[in-house]
Amino acid sequence: MPALAAQPLIVGQVSGVFGIKGWVRVFDYSRERGAILAHPRWLLRQGEMWKEVAVLDGRRQGKGVVAHLKGCDDRDQALTLIGMDVAVDPKWLESPQAGEYFWYQLEGLEVINLAGESLGRVDHLMETGANDVLVLAGDRERLIPYGPDVIRQVDLEAGQIEVDWDKSF
Repeated sequence: MPALAAQPLIVGQVSGVFGIKGWVRVFDYSRERGAILAHPRWLLRQGEMWKEVAVLDGRRQGKGVVAHLKGCDDRDQALTLIGMDVAVDPKWLESPQAGEYFWYQLEGLEVINLAGESLGRVDHLMETGANDVLVLAGDRERLIPYGPDVIRQVDLEAGQIEVDWDKSF
């Protein structure tokens, strides 16, 4: 498999086996359970290496997802996959619309306010139901809502997000 252009995006983990014909149970990290099945191929982490596999079939099953992967045709083979991370190569994803970003694109960006003060770097994002929230690491942890009233500009090239947010918040 050729080298990946960027870090793989982990979208789930093989959590068990399903039946005797090589199907695996997958814990899907997607916002909507089963969305992981929209990817016709996955990367499975084997140690420090990633192996590309085709998804032959899959479905939502109970509270999880089950899938049949190419080359995994019996229970013994499926057992060897338990615990492996499931990822996709970012270049396999459809490009977001103008002004939209994948969470992984925002992680690590410096956040500055309108006064030019650094508020920290995006450590991760979380979903609250009302809106997504940037979790910043810096002199202290800050939570900043990701919405049009707060986010003024995202500049991936410069590695910055400009926000309308007071440093004392």
